[in-house]
Amino acid sequence: MIFGDFAKALAQLGDPRFLRVVLLGIALSLALLTGVYALFLWGLDILVPDDLGLPFIGEVQGLSSLVSWASALLMLGLSVFLMIPVAALISGLYLEDVADAVEDRHYPHLPPVTPLPLAQSLVQAVNFFGVLVAVNFFALFLFLFAGPLVPLLFYGLNGWLLGREYFTLVAARRLGFDGAKAMRRVYSGRIWLAGCLMAMPLSVPLLNLIIPVLGVATFTHLFHRLWRQS
Repeated sequence: MIFGDFAKALAQLGDPRFLRVVLLGIALSLALLTGVYALFLWGLDILVPDDLGLPFIGEVQGLSSLVSWASALLMLGLSVFLMIPVAALISGLYLEDVADAVEDRHYPHLPPVTPLPLAQSLVQAVNFFGVLVAVNFFALFLFLFAGPLVPLLFYGLNGWLLGREYFTLVAARRLGFDGAKAMRRVYSGRIWLAGCLMAMPLSVPLLNLIIPVLGVATFTHLFHRLWRQS
C-alpha cells in the first residue's frame, strides 16, 4: 500500500506545480550545500598552512591545495547525510503547493483547507531542520561502532524522523496539529515504514533532489488512505 502511494506520487511528477517546487528545491539544496562547503573551505584556509616543515622530510608545499581537494571528496560523502535535513526544510516550506496539487487531482471532492500560517510552517521547518542535523551529527559517532548495521541504523533513524515530520505537517492541514499527532500515534508503524522509503533515495545523489516533493505527495496519499480507514 505504501509503494502504491509512492507510485501515485511519482506518476504526478510532471504536474507543473510539482515541477515548480522541484526546481525551487534543487536551487535551495544546491545553495545550502554550496554554502556549507564554502564555510568548510574557509575554515580549512585558516587552520591549514600552505607550507609545512616536517622533520627528516623538509618543507612540504601545496598542503592547503591537497587538503582542499580531499575536502571536496569528503563533502560529497557528507552530502548524503546533509540532504536529509535539507529535504525536510524544503518539504516544510513548499508543503502547501504539493499537497494542494495532489488533492486537486486525486481528492477533488474535499473542501479546501485553511493554509497553515506561514510563520508557523517556517518555524516548524527550521526547528525540524535543526533536530535532524543534531540527531545525524550525534549518530555519526554511533555509526563508528555499528559496523555492517550502519545502513539499517541510518535509514531506520531518519525514516522515523522524516515520517514523523512529513505526516504531521500533511495531516495538520486537515486535522490541526493536535489531531495530526493523535493520528500519528495510532499509525506509527506504517508512518515509520513510509519514512524509511523516503530516506533511502535521499542517499542517492541527484535522485535526492526530487525526493522532498515525492515525500510530501506520498504522505498526502498515505494520510487520506488512513483517514478513510479511521
